[in-house]
Amino acid sequence: MIVPNKKELTDQEYKQLTDIAAEFNCKISIIKGETLTVYPIIGDENSQLMINRFEGLPFVDHVQRLQVPYKIMARGNKTAPSFIRIGGIKVGDGTFRVAAGHCTIDPKNRSLFLESAAAIKEAGADFLRGGVWKPRTNPHSFQGDDNSLDILIEAREKTGLPVVTEVMDDDQLEQAIAAGVDMLQIGARNALNYGLLKKISKSIQGRTTAVLLKRSLHMGPIDEFISAAEYLAASGNLNVVMCPRGTSPAVSGFRNTPDSSITILLKKNTWAPVMVDPSHSVGNGVFVPYEAMASAAYGADGVIVETHIDPKRGIGDDPKQSITPDVLAKLIKNCKQIHEISRTI
Repeated sequence: MIVPNKKELTDQEYKQLTDIAAEFNCKISIIKGETLTVYPIIGDENSQLMINRFEGLPFVDHVQRLQVPYKIMARGNKTAPSFIRIGGIKVGDGTFRVAAGHCTIDPKNRSLFLESAAAIKEAGADFLRGGVWKPRTNPHSFQGDDNSLDILIEAREKTGLPVVTEVMDDDQLEQAIAAGVDMLQIGARNALNYGLLKKISKSIQGRTTAVLLKRSLHMGPIDEFISAAEYLAASGNLNVVMCPRGTSPAVSGFRNTPDSSITILLKKNTWAPVMVDPSHSVGNGVFVPYEAMASAAYGADGVIVETHIDPKRGIGDDPKQSITPDVLAKLIKNCKQIHEISRTI
């Protein structure tokens, strides 16, 4: 990581960096912070000769070596934000945040989602989640509907809550951005789809759009998870949230193996906020509050919880995984209390 002795380099100075880096088969990226722009070295930064040449330039203050495969997402990134914003709401500033809503929005029952949205806001949630498009193992299962996006946006207008939805391909990405979705969700199946991550990174460049990145289905290493986030942040938009959501193999009785405990490791290695998904971790609404409270105890910045005003009338995972707004209100109260205690450790 090249740290200059002024706020930002000129094009000519930047070219001097790239020319030197090219001699050592490296590239130079750019991260613009509020007070300083830094220049990560992409490639093997272990050449002392290369480091010496960089530090010999009159506009370079020093070169900070980051011994991790990711540079932008590293906790040592001096330009990283202390918090991010989703629809104007701070995440990672010490306040426990909650996103809640249907697993799947039923396009044939608009009022059901709108009623849930109103109750979710009253329960104290900060964000509204709703599945417009759904990845399904069975090709004959309901895959979502473009019309559900209009319902999600209407719910935002009525509640004032920023909205979150998953995208899985270029067409869905374009529709979501055009509609002004506040946070794009990258699901577990696409967590290592680097082509999609690159596309999303370019699409959110220069925007306030945030991205919620879920952990991949297999028991992926922490570095792999953070490196996937690096693809998203490469364009300079650092509104990235890490989301543990359970991993394989599943524990008997749960949908997955709950992994809220990795919050500690994520916090150790990256500056990014962490919001855990307890709904997919355990796969049963009865157990969701316990995993949510565990997430708060581990220091998560928030949770994203499937919530439905009448789960048995839901589609997708809602009948089994969703909690009701009444349960959500208690969950939020308990999690905030536990989160305050965890911050004193």
